[in-house]
Amino acid sequence: MREHHRNASLAERLESFAALLELAAANPYTARAYRRAAETIRSTPADVGELVRTGRVRALRGIGPGIEARLRELVETGTIAELEELERELDPELVGLGRMLGLSARRAVEIGRALGVRTAADFRQAAAEGRLRTVPGIGERTEQKLLAALAREREPRPRRGLLLNRARALVEGIAGALGGVAAGDVRRWRDVCEHLVVVVAAEEPAPALDRFASVPEIVSVLERGERRAVGVTLEGVPVELRVPHPARFGTELLRATGARAYVDALEPLPDVADEPAVYARLAIPFCPPELREAPFRGEAPELVELGQVRGDLHVHTTWSDGKASVLEMATAANDRGYHYLAICDHTPAVGAVPGLDADAVRRQAAEIEQANELLAPFRVLRGIECDVRRDGTLDLPDDVLAELEWVQLSLHAGQRAEALELTKRVVDAMQHPAVRCLSHPKGRIINHRPENALDLEAVFAVALERGVALEVNGLPDRLDLRGELVREAIAAGATIVCSTDAHSVRGLENMRLSVATARRGWATRADVLNTRPLEELWR
Repeated sequence: MREHHRNASLAERLESFAALLELAAANPYTARAYRRAAETIRSTPADVGELVRTGRVRALRGIGPGIEARLRELVETGTIAELEELERELDPELVGLGRMLGLSARRAVEIGRALGVRTAADFRQAAAEGRLRTVPGIGERTEQKLLAALAREREPRPRRGLLLNRARALVEGIAGALGGVAAGDVRRWRDVCEHLVVVVAAEEPAPALDRFASVPEIVSVLERGERRAVGVTLEGVPVELRVPHPARFGTELLRATGARAYVDALEPLPDVADEPAVYARLAIPFCPPELREAPFRGEAPELVELGQVRGDLHVHTTWSDGKASVLEMATAANDRGYHYLAICDHTPAVGAVPGLDADAVRRQAAEIEQANELLAPFRVLRGIECDVRRDGTLDLPDDVLAELEWVQLSLHAGQRAEALELTKRVVDAMQHPAVRCLSHPKGRIINHRPENALDLEAVFAVALERGVALEVNGLPDRLDLRGELVREAIAAGATIVCSTDAHSVRGLENMRLSVATARRGWATRADVLNTRPLEELWR
């Protein structure tokens, strides 16, 4: 775990550097490269600092000589000189506060310069004194909006929720640095996280509050009380720290984890040291964090667990838009302890990326067979993510589909179609005898594209009739079906599949996001098809 926390800290500094490079109007490709490197470092299990010291860090994807030099400087000195220079020039404290208030980074700095302030505290004081109206371009209406946003700092939220993977990396990194626990939306595994909280038990809160102000992720502390603080990142994301006495840690962890409706329904909570004891004192069963959304005092089902998954049934390779070969993906899945893996590359109708036609599907079979020979008894399944064409037909000939062991039905084009048209296309395609699963049924891309109008009741009925499973897609910007819809699917009797839609070896890690989303939908092991042995998949 120490490696994870050290890597998270390095990643955050690189991301801060990338953000400041963007503000300084540097080459956008440079900033993007630093962001990609940060993501690689965050997901690397080895201690990246040690890789830097031993000259092996360039073995990681996306780490070239320039980024290696920055990392070496960061590891050896604890900072990046150019980053410090940019921080002095661009006032990241104002940038972070401004982004939380809805201002662009440049506008926040411009206002700060006009007011003669460089810190969040001075900005707030200037606003309280009525000096915002002296800034060119700020009228009464804008002033009132900014004052209202400042007044909401007691319960700050980012202007747009963070994807779960990004939120977890941020909060867990801070929690690790402080010896605390990630709570809030992250601990409930919400697909979009707004309430980011770290809880640290301490008899004397001041040292934890001081450390919070100095962690690399936090550029400004907006508020500090006796046992609570609110900080903000360079991107304007607010993070709350709570520092209860150890005797009340369990109580505050529960309060900091559950949605307000859930917690309010349990109040008043007893003051106890650990969370299970809170439930025991309330004389109700323990509730897994994923289910703490609406008021609930009953017995939770035994939710599916990550370790129960026996295989991933939706991954891509270099045959379409993946970054690893069949053997590389299969070896990584085998190393994870899986028993099987379905290779599901795209078909041509996907359009935006390369797809496999009938000939390519059959040529790929030889590569899959070689992987099976090398990795037996692990099994690589011949699969496909087959698009539905606009006329409702599938994107491969029937004889080719009949050869395959796992066919994922997928709809990429036409997500904005009306409910009747969209539902007819999908339901008709689900009737095909080769189809085993429906990929990301609602077609959403979080923060970019809303869910489509697909009639899930009609889909559930056909899924039951034809034995078609419904996917919980683990890509962080999909997580589709989302938790509430997983619960509806299970209530209707449908079976779900937890898959990653991985396009790289690293993408296999998203199984934890898929499983957590299924758990938010009250899914048990029996509800998830790929917790079963391979021979049971077709029953």
